[in-house]
Parts: sequence; structure tokens; C-alpha cells
Amino acid sequence: MTLDPRALRDAFGTFMTGVTVVTAHDAEGEPIGFTANSFSSVSLDPPLLLVCVANSSRNFATLTQADGFAVNILSESQKDVSNTFARPVEDRFATVSWQPGPHGSPVLADVSAWFDCAMHKTVDAGDHTILIGEVKAFEATTAPGLGYARGAYVTAAAEAEALGHGANLFVSALIERAGDVLLVDDGNGGLTLPETRVGKAGASAALETLIAGLALDADPGFIYSVYEDGAREHQHISFLCQAAAGTPARGTFTALTPSTLMDIADPAMRIMLERFASESRMGNFGVYFGNQTSGHVRKVVSGS
Repeated sequence: MTLDPRALRDAFGTFMTGVTVVTAHDAEGEPIGFTANSFSSVSLDPPLLLVCVANSSRNFATLTQADGFAVNILSESQKDVSNTFARPVEDRFATVSWQPGPHGSPVLADVSAWFDCAMHKTVDAGDHTILIGEVKAFEATTAPGLGYARGAYVTAAAEAEALGHGANLFVSALIERAGDVLLVDDGNGGLTLPETRVGKAGASAALETLIAGLALDADPGFIYSVYEDGAREHQHISFLCQAAAGTPARGTFTALTPSTLMDIADPAMRIMLERFASESRMGNFGVYFGNQTSGHVRKVVSGS
């Protein structure tokens, strides 16, 4: 199977901070798996990723001696799957749908993404061992990923509603596809992200309506930026979304080049998109809190 390097980079960059379940087969061919607390891309050429397994884990010997493993990025609706694979359940696969991936490791159904890997190398790292896998096949969907931070699950919908229903609250959709971002006409000869005012139904409903109006198969991944736009006197939430193939009802997917960024008239939004362009190159995202002149970025973190 030939892997698309750009698609693989986008999948790494989007999902590497989510809750993951690592799966493999034991010597008898039975599926085993656990909820992982660390997962990261390593290389695009060759395509490598890593996960860590505790040396005390009951799956330690099986995983370190396996020919390969899969990393399953859970979607927002799969908190129960995360809990199942994080606890000492006798048959963790009894309550989930799965099938062998192209390289053979168990791939879970309805996940945001999966990576089926051959074992490349194992590295001793204190009380853990790093498993480095070479990606042989992968699939990334538009389903928003499940996050975990500070002892609790994080979903885009929950984060949005926690911000309230302010009369001066706007949401925008930072919709990315293959490295490009959907930009629309701002009505004054410039460009902007698709955005809308939040009504009584709340931020999540406003975002769903906004995306539906674009006629795109796109789902919110996580809140990318929260800021007070002093120039327009409103609060702003921007959701990072992934889009599947299709032509939007308005706007165009555009690379965030310096000349394109200069066409973003709103300075707060331009600064946000400059940060997104930089973070996309590194595959390392954070959430911005502040206003159009100052604030801070909290790195998106994960746990198990």
C-alpha cells in the first residue's frame, strides 16, 4: 500500500493529542489492547510513530514482542471505549466492533483515525518502553476526536457550552483540508473565516448551522482559539475542523501564504491564522486565550 505523505502528515497533526487505544494480537492470535497515555508522530520518511507502554503492564511482553500494533484515535462518542481499555476488564473486545487492519492489527470501528503499524524498534525508557511503529496503512475521518486533560474528558461541544451564551459571542469554523483553509469573502474586498453570531441555542448549535450552510462534510475537532475581539467588541471562539472531499457552497480552500494572510482584514483573525500556519508546519497545536493584542497559548495535552 502506497501512503500519501501529505495525508499522513495531516492525520498526525490533527489527531496526535487525542485519546488512543493501542491494539495488537498475542501469540495465540487473540486481540489485546490498552488506552495509551502517550502517542506522537516521529517521522514522515519513513512514516513512524511512537507509543509508550508501562513495563508493569500485563500487556508488556505481548506488545514488545509483537510484529506490529495499531493506534486507534477515539472519537467524541467513545468515552466508554476509553474506559473499557483503561480498566482491568477480562475481555475488552467483547463490547466493541473491530476488524483486522490491512497489516493485521485490530482496528476499532467508528474511531476518528487509525494507524496500522509494523514494529520498527523498541526503546527502553525508565519504567516505560517506547514502541516505534512504521505506518503501513491508516485512515482519518472527519469525526471529532476525544480529548483528555486535567483528569477529565474534553469534547468540542462541552468546551463550547462552558463558555456561555453571551449576546456578543461569535463562532468561526477554521476548516482545514490537505493543508489548506476555507476562506470566504468578508464583504469588504478581503477574506475571513466563515463565522456566525451565537444565538440562544448555544455555540455548538451555531457551529453546526454554520457548517451545514457551507454544504461540507466537516466536524469540529477542538476549540482552537478563544479571544476578545476589541475592534469589533465581541468574544470569539474558533473551532478547528477537518473537511472531507467536496466543494463548499461559498469560499475557497486556500494555502495560508503571506500574501493570503495580508487579505485577512480583521487583525485578530489574521494573527490567529498566522499561528495556525506555523503550528501546522510543526504538527503541534495549542489553544489561545486572550484578546487581539495579547494572551497565552495552552498546549493541547492528553492522558489516559
